[in-house]
Amino acid sequence: MNFFKRKIVLFLLAIGSLQTTTAQTFIQRYADVANQASQANITNNLTQYEALGVKRKGTVALQNTLDWLKNKYLSYGYTAGQMMEDSYSYSGFTCKNLVLTKVGTVYPNTYVIICGHYDSITGTGTNDNGSGTVVLLEVARLLQSIPTEYSIKFINFSGEEDGLYGSQHYVSSVVNGTTPKMDIKLVFNIDEVGGVAGMVNNTITCERDTGSPTSNNAASNTITNELITCVGLYSTLNTFLNYAYASDYMPFENNNEVITGFFEKNESSHRHTATDLLVNMDPVYVYKISKAATGAMMHFAKASATLSNIDYNADFQISFFPNPTKGRLNINLGTLPINNYTFSLIDIQGKQVYKDSIPNAKQIETIDVSRFSKGVYLGVLESEENRITKKIVIE
Repeated sequence: MNFFKRKIVLFLLAIGSLQTTTAQTFIQRYADVANQASQANITNNLTQYEALGVKRKGTVALQNTLDWLKNKYLSYGYTAGQMMEDSYSYSGFTCKNLVLTKVGTVYPNTYVIICGHYDSITGTGTNDNGSGTVVLLEVARLLQSIPTEYSIKFINFSGEEDGLYGSQHYVSSVVNGTTPKMDIKLVFNIDEVGGVAGMVNNTITCERDTGSPTSNNAASNTITNELITCVGLYSTLNTFLNYAYASDYMPFENNNEVITGFFEKNESSHRHTATDLLVNMDPVYVYKISKAATGAMMHFAKASATLSNIDYNADFQISFFPNPTKGRLNINLGTLPINNYTFSLIDIQGKQVYKDSIPNAKQIETIDVSRFSKGVYLGVLESEENRITKKIVIE
């Protein structure tokens, strides 16, 4: 949680729950995935995070935590090509956000962002925000092989404790620096969800936008209502409605994006102290929140409800989009475990009309196909060990 003191005055309208405005029903596939959350993973990751030390700007501990995060994502089956280090500087120090992108199957250019900060001050920050960090890791692990219609960005921010520097940089330099501006469906922030040892931690606070600009408040209200429903469908937790405040969703809120978030209901007294440790938390509560967050992300990103994802993963989650296309074709490398490949276009007569080698490829590469005749083509992506073919329509 940001160093600014969290307000204690609660809006009267936050008491109780919202009326449902979007029809949501229980989806067994979503529950099956959420139920694969692991208490052992949660506890082990919290223990490892704590052991990394005080993660302040300019420290070896902060860099070690970044490396730890990257290795975790790689161990779950993601590739280095899916990760981006977003660097920025403040107070004479260089810090990095870590952004992991999982490309959607239907709306690849529209993103559901799930985020939380990994830096800490004074202490190891095992609750604030190791708890949110391990929830992000567990959701990423569970969704790695699950196709979603919308793209997902898992973002681990730094610089939060000093004043939201990491998220502010990302919004100004990446979100608004993209042409056209990045299309964000919603931002789901997870900050300080560790609970309090010795207390009954059975309720999660769901946060919505009540500030300025007000033009995005109604949409945030709807999304948070959907989040509340997901918590009830895919976990045993109760929900408490509150307002968004002083965490990494705020730069997005100020940018007129739609936000929602999780925060612990029983608020820790150990925040920003040397006693913010696992012994003062409730890891079972974090496990339950991981289940709720997984179900919510499957809902928000429209995950496949089928039991089999064999075809999706057999092709390394590779996709070509937009398809049909009128001019530019994006090649998503998915989880292909190399970064050198060739791409070819074959027309319906079997003639190769285009071939190019791309070394050191990024996760998404773009080619201009406007010079080719309208029609159906076969796109062929090849590496030394793999050959993936997909139909492409040029209009």
